Amino acid sequence: MKSNLLQKISNNDFTVGIIGLGYVGLPLAVSFAEKKVMTIGFDKSLSKVEKVNSGINYIGDVSDQELSEAVGNKYFKATTDFSRISECDAILICVPTPLDQFKKPNMEFIETACREIGQNMKKGTFICLESTTYPTTTEDFMLPILERESGLKEGIDFWLAYSPERVDPGNKQFGTRNTPKVLGAMSDDGLVLGKAIYGYAIDQIHPVSSPKVAEMVKILENTYRLINISLINEMALLCGKMNIDIWEVIDAAKTKPYGFQAFYPGPGIGGHCIPLDPFYLEHIAKKFNFDLSMIHTAGHIDMMMPHRMTLKIASALNRQQKAINGSKILFLGVAYKPDINDERESPALKIIDEVAQKGGIIHYHDPYIPTIATTRGLHFNSAPLTSELLQQSDCVVITTSHSVFDIDDILKNAKLIVDLRNAVKIASDKVYKL
Repeated sequence: MKSNLLQKISNNDFTVGIIGLGYVGLPLAVSFAEKKVMTIGFDKSLSKVEKVNSGINYIGDVSDQELSEAVGNKYFKATTDFSRISECDAILICVPTPLDQFKKPNMEFIETACREIGQNMKKGTFICLESTTYPTTTEDFMLPILERESGLKEGIDFWLAYSPERVDPGNKQFGTRNTPKVLGAMSDDGLVLGKAIYGYAIDQIHPVSSPKVAEMVKILENTYRLINISLINEMALLCGKMNIDIWEVIDAAKTKPYGFQAFYPGPGIGGHCIPLDPFYLEHIAKKFNFDLSMIHTAGHIDMMMPHRMTLKIASALNRQQKAINGSKILFLGVAYKPDINDERESPALKIIDEVAQKGGIIHYHDPYIPTIATTRGLHFNSAPLTSELLQQSDCVVITTSHSVFDIDDILKNAKLIVDLRNAVKIASDKVYKL
């Protein structure tokens, strides 16, 4: 079966199935289709499937033209019919892995995908998980479900691997194809097949010895960022109390040509990976009776940042002899990073919740996100950013520095600005920095 599949791959006569057509799955599917690989996208959302099949794009990292060509050339088709997994030679799983209310990994989506695959796959299928998760998920959680549901054996009838997604929404330099891909398989044959399959969509594959090594790679990458961002956020809070400009400090520190990498402060960390990864790692660390003290501290600093930003807003208003209660507060940007349409885990939503709870009258503007729902169930629509709205607001909070924002106009019209992203470069008495 290995030889047959390798021959099909070599002849570009194989079919890839991608489960989950979100920020990871859709760009990956388009990348395969661009190389004329027959690609089937699976998703439970009929709306997403209908959009894909109509060539309607909803992911910023895929251009409208790329999706239209992939669908128009008939190399990419989406479906809600998971029985079509039987048509696929390779299945790549790109489903969400959220945390539950107790901050434990919610494995529901991976479990469902494994059941669907096990019930429908044919012999000789390569399977790979890309979703962020805790180490040992592939071998200890996925494998038993796949073998039970299919009646097949890994390494004999199918191959199982893990390759962590490395998606950075909005990154203009590195996308799906030119970001090196780590791949760990349960067998040597699985690794050979995985490299051959992914080679159509990714320029560089970096093999590792096992799925759990690849799973830990993802956790390390994001935990590294969590710790360093939390460090610079704590430094920024101290610098604020000492009347030291943290941005000037960073600019000077990064002139050192070795031993220092610049990280920048902000109101908190958003996105699906960095704020959640410590809890994935904690889940498995408990089984080994291991205390993640440094990571716990970094996570605590991150979780407290939105609250500290609310206090900064209150302090700025107090200096204007106003309280949050009854003040009109305009938030600029709710995406978790600039120039994207993704508000997952955005600190802006947490700050809005807290300010609203304290009686603030909330407005927000984000050109990429027309509506939001906060964790406390509040709903808002993006307001047009006009001179009148800026002038009528008691406080303008820059929570995300989208490049389309006219900072000079904001500075001209706003009475009070709390700048959490160093968007305003000009010193002014009415601007309060992080």
